[in-house]
Amino acid sequence: MDTSLKNKFDSIIFDLDGTLWDSTANVALAWQTAISKVDYLNEEMTVERVKSITGMTYDSIFDKLFPTLNTEQRKEVQALCAVSELEILHTRGGELYPELEQTLKYLGTKYKLYIVSNCQSGYIEVFLDLNNMHPHFLGHQCFGTKGNPKADNIKDIVNDHQLKAPVYVGDTMGDYTSATKAGAPFIFASYGFGVVADGMVATIDTFSQLTELL
Repeated sequence: MDTSLKNKFDSIIFDLDGTLWDSTANVALAWQTAISKVDYLNEEMTVERVKSITGMTYDSIFDKLFPTLNTEQRKEVQALCAVSELEILHTRGGELYPELEQTLKYLGTKYKLYIVSNCQSGYIEVFLDLNNMHPHFLGHQCFGTKGNPKADNIKDIVNDHQLKAPVYVGDTMGDYTSATKAGAPFIFASYGFGVVADGMVATIDTFSQLTELL
């Protein structure tokens, strides 16, 4: 493992889905429950479909999943899915990646930790509440707060918390692009849902490898 990154950063900003946990099975269940409430959709919401849109902004997700719906229908489906998602995740949660808490405890002794995700408002809070993760993170930002792209939300965290040398950890090309636009080096979590060919400062195959890298 490359150790050249040790002591180069003062903070780590994490993506959530595909980086800290995998909630796709329960999100698929929630969205299936939601779309069954309307009479103009008869589709199966699979884990694969959910994974295919992971990392996109919450608005863009429904544009991609349901391109044939008119604007009013799409907004209705999105609203139903948003409510169902939080309801189901509040009880079922997601699957934490191995050694997540132990790794965060270690990293928290050396770095300030944050989360920036393209999710709806309330989603990060479910992750934090359900898994007692509040002590590990000093702040978070998401698409649902202001409707801003991830790059702007990363910049908000950097500016609001006066970070001098942040690094972003994520699992999709969108994460890489956003981190780059925000001026943050990128560590690719290859165990997640996406593919990033180059441009990262490091690649991790498990979350716990961050303890060796950083």
